Amino acid sequence: SKCSMFRNQYDTDVTVWSPEGRLLQVEYAMESVKQGSACVGLRSDSICVLGALKRSVSELSSHQKKLLHIDDHIAVGIAGLTADARSLAKSLQSECLNHKYVYGTPIPPHQLMADLADKHQRTTQTYVRRPFGVGLLVASVDTTRQTPHLYQTCPSGNLYEFVASAIGARSQSARTYLEKHVDDLANATRDQLIVHALQALTGCVSGDDELTPDNGSIVVVGNDIPYTMIEGTDLQPFLDQLETRETPDDDDDGDAPDEAESPLVPEPQAMET
Repeated sequence: SKCSMFRNQYDTDVTVWSPEGRLLQVEYAMESVKQGSACVGLRSDSICVLGALKRSVSELSSHQKKLLHIDDHIAVGIAGLTADARSLAKSLQSECLNHKYVYGTPIPPHQLMADLADKHQRTTQTYVRRPFGVGLLVASVDTTRQTPHLYQTCPSGNLYEFVASAIGARSQSARTYLEKHVDDLANATRDQLIVHALQALTGCVSGDDELTPDNGSIVVVGNDIPYTMIEGTDLQPFLDQLETRETPDDDDDGDAPDEAESPLVPEPQAMET
């Protein structure tokens, strides 16, 4: 077909436009985010919570880390290529340290996020770089204004601010859950937000698996709450409060997680997180 002919000709290089006005390599990087295991984020008027599903490559391996510490007031959840996320996290940590050293105050999140979006965008306009194959959910608190913020980045360089969002494989069901409960979030307590995050994640678990203290992970940042990680046995009391899982909704996110998890093609499972 005409469309696939365009693809073959114009998807080999990130800097080349297709005749339809698209940058296909950037779109492929965005697909990589949809292959990673799910991450959710939500915020109230004073607290921001991130939740993540951790994947293990095999029965013998540990689960991969999904939530990263950037500063006491900033946490990051990742979906996509772990290695790309680590390199971005390292530069975010450096930015935070430099700002604190020069100005003596924590960096305002909107400033850090603008720099991060620019870093993503540069790769889409430079021949020598490829786009980062990772989407980030960033939970943060503006310490000057005492307000929490939840941001989402995209390999294209787009930056969004959300009240609640989810990225990764099967994340559509999490977004549907969050849309239903968005009015409850503003005045929710820390514990209520954590339960909402975990409940949203239950719809993202594949097949017969379920959310457990091993594959679940939560991070909280708030006005008076520095970066706090909750996982393992600490997570169990919150998991006990979840409603029992019903038949999962059909996934209309266009994700293809089965490819990544199929025993025939184990590569992506090891790379994506």
